[in-house]
Amino acid sequence: MGLNGNGARTTARDEVATLASDLIRIDSTNPGDDSGPGERKAAEQVAALLSEVGLEPTLLESSPNRTSVIARMPGADPSRPALLIHGHLDVVPADPADWRVHPLSGEISTDQASGDCVWGRGAVDMKNMVAMTLAVARQRQRENRRPPRDIVLAFPADEEAGGTLGAEWLVDHHPDLFAGVTEAIGEVGGFSTMIGGRRHYLLQTAEKGIAWLRLTARGTAGHGSMLHPDNAVTELAATVARIGQHEWPTGLTPAVTEFLHAAAAALGITFKENELPALLSALGPIARLVGATTSHTVNPTMLAAGYKVNVVPGSASAQLDGRFLPGHEDEFFAEIDRLRGTAVDLEIVKRSPALQTSFDGALCAAMSAALLDADPEGAVVPYCLSGGTDAKAFSRLGIRCFGFSPLRLPPDLDFSGLFHGVDERVPLSALDFGVRVLDRFLDLC
Repeated sequence: MGLNGNGARTTARDEVATLASDLIRIDSTNPGDDSGPGERKAAEQVAALLSEVGLEPTLLESSPNRTSVIARMPGADPSRPALLIHGHLDVVPADPADWRVHPLSGEISTDQASGDCVWGRGAVDMKNMVAMTLAVARQRQRENRRPPRDIVLAFPADEEAGGTLGAEWLVDHHPDLFAGVTEAIGEVGGFSTMIGGRRHYLLQTAEKGIAWLRLTARGTAGHGSMLHPDNAVTELAATVARIGQHEWPTGLTPAVTEFLHAAAAALGITFKENELPALLSALGPIARLVGATTSHTVNPTMLAAGYKVNVVPGSASAQLDGRFLPGHEDEFFAEIDRLRGTAVDLEIVKRSPALQTSFDGALCAAMSAALLDADPEGAVVPYCLSGGTDAKAFSRLGIRCFGFSPLRLPPDLDFSGLFHGVDERVPLSALDFGVRVLDRFLDLC
């Protein structure tokens, strides 16, 4: 792919859509129980694309087919601290029956609201960013344009299951590959949303912590026709309902507060915490994501009990997806303990820290400048992500992490709803914008 159809050298803009489509067609579904195909084929594709332009990727497996890729792009000044760009290779499952196109098709076709799009699982989470990173790296390598400092490219496995077999494993077993790295960019930030008639680009400076929990109630097993005052299912159901229906108090962290003030100003109002619901309702689809960062959240997601309708089981369990605010982890777990009481046991399946950094410094300036160079009428604001990313693992190496996967999106596209959603897609125009911004960012970083 050295030359395009006109005989000119291939650019990132020429190939980014094809790269994204090709990656989507590779099944790297991660069900979370190691029963999926793994990331090996996607990793081999990424490695081949990097090798083709003279880089030397390393493939590493935490277990069979759970493969991550690491490469280093030399910078003009190797004495400077390096920058990490990371994008995971796995995707969550998808049921083809629910989709307009097959989720592994990588189809490029027109969406009435968004124009031409690449469709499929991973189009926004996050094979789009992998494709943009590859496209920019390949173009710069072909043109022998070195960034100001070394760039470490990491494409980990297993992010969708918490990163145990991906970023966490890399940090634990191969920290030398990240030697000299002090800052990082990854998902989810740099995307646009309309507020008050102006495009705002949300740069992620914080993300909530993860608390995946298992509750287990125990009682006396027996015949379903008898009285069972210590029924495990009843006890569990009451506890799950109590936690799931709990109204957590509002807690505004620095990134959320900065975003809300900026949003209010764009709408021509003054932000007041007691008027938060009204402000959120004025934000459109992005309100769902922002609203989830104004408090802790816990959602029951899985239930398991019994094996026959007329047998009362001796135990019942539930799994819950908890997310806690940066700086408030202890209070979150204390409230969980209060809500569950003493009759139900708690097991922490996965606990990963919340992250937050400030919206300042040279890297923030570079990200903002690259976005505004491409869209001078836009504005850049910090925000907190309600989910979690591989930044949690990389931060353990002392790396300052941001979410920056730049996309200029159509105003009517419910971007946050596409994450793990049906008919996941990314506009070709957004990919084009993203590679232009990333390339400019690498000149400035």
